[in-house]
Amino acid sequence: MHENPIELKALSQTFCNTEVLSNISVAFKPATVTALLGKSGSGKSTLLQLINGMIKPSSGTVSVFGNSFDYKHATQIRLKMGYVVQQTGLFPHLNLFDNISLLGKITKMPKEQMNDRVVSLMNTVQLPLTYLKKFPHELSGGEQQRAGLCRALFLKPQVLLMDEPFAALDYATKNSIYDYFLLLQKSEPCTAVLVTHEWNEAVRLADAYIWLEDGKIKSKGTKNELIFIQSAYQAQ
Repeated sequence: MHENPIELKALSQTFCNTEVLSNISVAFKPATVTALLGKSGSGKSTLLQLINGMIKPSSGTVSVFGNSFDYKHATQIRLKMGYVVQQTGLFPHLNLFDNISLLGKITKMPKEQMNDRVVSLMNTVQLPLTYLKKFPHELSGGEQQRAGLCRALFLKPQVLLMDEPFAALDYATKNSIYDYFLLLQKSEPCTAVLVTHEWNEAVRLADAYIWLEDGKIKSKGTKNELIFIQSAYQAQ
């Protein structure tokens, strides 16, 4: 694994003459979950899209896996990244097995290996194997989110990008999925960037944090520093 799987240097992004991100320089360490905090419009989701190569920065550089992002080979680079969004992104016309194993088919993984990987992931997040032929609409929101995690992690990516993946779930479901996520992170560590607006979620899941405000880094630090800031903020 690279020393810093993600590095951003003097990164700025402008849309329609409005600066969304300004002079962002930060490195994301291997096997570390970093919570990306901030109000709506602070640039959190844009930062993920820049890391994933969905958009090119107005200025500055994005480096992944030790190299500047090569936009001519963006598809190959993205295969080394998992991406989880709030609505899971599951295809409604595919059953659970086909949804989870989609990247295996794209990369022409041997069928037996693909089957083993699906079973392993489903067992980890406690999705019954009897669900393999079920379609997304037949699953609860929590089950869909677990399936989305399985698909994002199918190729054992070095980088996992998560854009408020648990925001639409109720409190009890969130907490159970937090446990599954931490279990997956322990068994197959990756560099994860979690966009969230919830302090408690960040404290529960992250090892470090970055707080964006008006497109700039207001503060960053460790989990313990985040806990201290949270306590001080709530005491106000």
